Amino acid sequence: MSSERYAEVSRVLTRVLVLNLIVAIAKIAFGYSSGAISILSDGFHSLTDTASNVVGLFGVYAARRPPDEDHPYGHRKYETVAAVGVVGFLAVVMLEVLRNAFNTLSGRAAPPEISATGFIVMGVTVAINVIVVRYESAAAERLGSEVLLADAMQTRGDVWSSLTVIGALAGASAGYPILDPIGALVVAAFIGHAGYQIGITTTKILSDRIVMSEADIEEVVMSVDGVLGCHQIRTRGASNHVFLDFHVWLPADMRLTDAHDISHVVKDRLMARYPQIVDAVIHLEPPPRPDAM
Repeated sequence: MSSERYAEVSRVLTRVLVLNLIVAIAKIAFGYSSGAISILSDGFHSLTDTASNVVGLFGVYAARRPPDEDHPYGHRKYETVAAVGVVGFLAVVMLEVLRNAFNTLSGRAAPPEISATGFIVMGVTVAINVIVVRYESAAAERLGSEVLLADAMQTRGDVWSSLTVIGALAGASAGYPILDPIGALVVAAFIGHAGYQIGITTTKILSDRIVMSEADIEEVVMSVDGVLGCHQIRTRGASNHVFLDFHVWLPADMRLTDAHDISHVVKDRLMARYPQIVDAVIHLEPPPRPDAM
């Protein structure tokens, strides 16, 4: 993967980090001053966005290093590991949100003071988060970055949780203060759902789940003259950073040099058709004998 791509991912994360920090500070400061547990919980949720941005920056920095003797396949998975780190931060903040909500429900914390300022703070931060989601999602798709995608998914959860908080504040101001801690519990549910989604995405990559369709690979391979068939097609990696290996059947009496040339044609055609393939390992073998099939 080019250094320009990693540099662009880092720039996106840095810009989003600044915006997330502004949002988190605004929510936490107002949450503490007003006693609104739902706003405070949402502020902690936003604070994990900044922490995950920092983790993502470290992960991208490690991932951009070229292959070396100890890492012949490169360091690309460090970016995926960074995305896993986001899940850890989400788990911590979810527990903190639940703790604060239960303290309020049990009467250990005083009811919040609801004012128009709270609605303004939440409205502005929601607008910022919507901008962040659109910007980061577009960058994730363009750059094929799972760490940006994970962060955008997390921020999308922020938008919905913030809207829930606004609803809870409206209910509390109308004389139903219990809606404030209930809103915090809903925020915790959003956090847990975001963590689950990120965990599923990253687990597929780290567990070497199939990335590309075997039929797509076979179609390209069989388009090369001289190829009799292929099998044992295996792909792994991220969607934009794929490693491929498979077996190709060639005539048993074909010269080794000719077989080698055909394998290069197959590889070049595959990588031209699917630029996300970083490398392809091709095993050459004669077709199976009829009695062995």
